[in-house]
Amino acid sequence: MSVAITIDNAVKKYGGTSIIPGLSARIRNGEFFTLLGPSGCGKTTLLRMIAGFATMEGGTIAFDGNVINNIPTHKRNIGMVFQNYAIFPHLTVRQNVEYGLKLRRTEKTELKRRVDEMLEIVKITELQHRLPESLSGGQQQRVALARAVVIHPSVLLMDEPLSNLDAKLRVEMRSAIREIQEKVGITTVYVTHDQEEALAISDRIAVMKDGVIQQIGTPERIYSRPHDVFVATFVGHSNCLPGRLVPEGTGYALHLGEGCVLQMGKLREGLGKCEALVCIRPEEFMPSPDGGIRFKVKGKVFLGKYIIYELAFADMDGPTVQWSQDIGQAVKTYGVGDFVALQPNLEKINLFTLNGVESLVKGVSRYDE
Repeated sequence: MSVAITIDNAVKKYGGTSIIPGLSARIRNGEFFTLLGPSGCGKTTLLRMIAGFATMEGGTIAFDGNVINNIPTHKRNIGMVFQNYAIFPHLTVRQNVEYGLKLRRTEKTELKRRVDEMLEIVKITELQHRLPESLSGGQQQRVALARAVVIHPSVLLMDEPLSNLDAKLRVEMRSAIREIQEKVGITTVYVTHDQEEALAISDRIAVMKDGVIQQIGTPERIYSRPHDVFVATFVGHSNCLPGRLVPEGTGYALHLGEGCVLQMGKLREGLGKCEALVCIRPEEFMPSPDGGIRFKVKGKVFLGKYIIYELAFADMDGPTVQWSQDIGQAVKTYGVGDFVALQPNLEKINLFTLNGVESLVKGVSRYDE
């Protein structure tokens, strides 16, 4: 039976250095929860703390309200899938999957039933008598997943399990992992630095930086309404521009430069006049035949479905921005040196304090729990 996980003020130190200074999170029973962040942010360390592989210098971790800090790893009833698969090379696929059940002295009839069922779920029944050396990377990963899940763990922990696979196989395997997780309904904590992978596979995502959770939310919420500039720029790309916010009537006017004014709604009340950072994703620009912001094309990259343009402001100084043009919707495309007028989608713009640490958009919170 899966469990809910409660992490309260967890602390991890190496010597005098705090890797995780005091982290709290709630992981729901049966959900697919992803820890996302750059290398060195503490996501694998947190996973190892949940598993019991790493000690804690403070705080608690609980499964369904029962604190597990002092429970050894082998008694926490967890399944673990590693980056390097860690399957036994001298055992067949079936023997690898049986291994955990044999350690638990599962009755033979029940053992066979559960192994047969798991081989079918992960689609490796026809491979059951082969040795790992004859399997592809994706097939070995399925074996590792089957071995972890067949023991019916309370929690499944996965540490960058797809990083050794090629791009096409990663896409196939992330779909398989999600499908299997939904079938067995197990609480899963998944570690990755791949933003696209996290968006595709998760129920909720925790974005981490320097041992601190910057935001927890659904993939859609994390992408469309980031809490701070780090999340906005780490998860996908955002064009971040300095601006000045001025109250105007019942809303606000956002001044990006001389003559460039955007009428903003959906912002927090009582902001007053202030400097701010506006973040616009490349796909949130639209051609505007009736005006808009005038840009000059400095460069372009053709990616099949999209063209990514590098643009410079035509009428004012400022940083270059990216625009992603959907070829399927394009009336015309542009070449280097061409001018184009674009209007950002005002419903989707994100606005932050000048230091980038907090959203000014109404209703955006750090933790969506």
